[in-house]
Amino acid sequence: MKEFSATTEINASPAKIWAILTDGPHYPNWDPGMEKLEGRIGAGEKLSIHARISPGRVFKVTVSEFEPERKMVWSSGMPLGLFKGARTFRLELLGPDRVKFSVNEIFDGLLLPMIGKSLPDMQPVFAAFAAGLKGQAERN
Repeated sequence: MKEFSATTEINASPAKIWAILTDGPHYPNWDPGMEKLEGRIGAGEKLSIHARISPGRVFKVTVSEFEPERKMVWSSGMPLGLFKGARTFRLELLGPDRVKFSVNEIFDGLLLPMIGKSLPDMQPVFAAFAAGLKGQAERN
């Protein structure tokens, strides 16, 4: 298993943060790692992610869990679970208009020992995502 994660506290309501997280076309406005996100972010929806860390490559994911204002999971992988990834977004209410936001991605599967070596260090990408989301939510 290989994992990347980031956590931050955001001074905004869960509703406001959730609205930003589910507005795919506007990700490039606040997420420095995102070139473009195509698709509607909702339960069972398919998304195409164009990330700056891998120019020219499109990552296809499915929104496999969707609990508004609480949790969302984007999943992808190879058949038979040979290689899979799951990115989880969590919002935990700390107080009025104060939320603990966390994002993590876990990679797993039989081919992880081979594929895992080619994965870039995504820790800075996750930290930038959390900081960008915080800035966007607290700015508006």
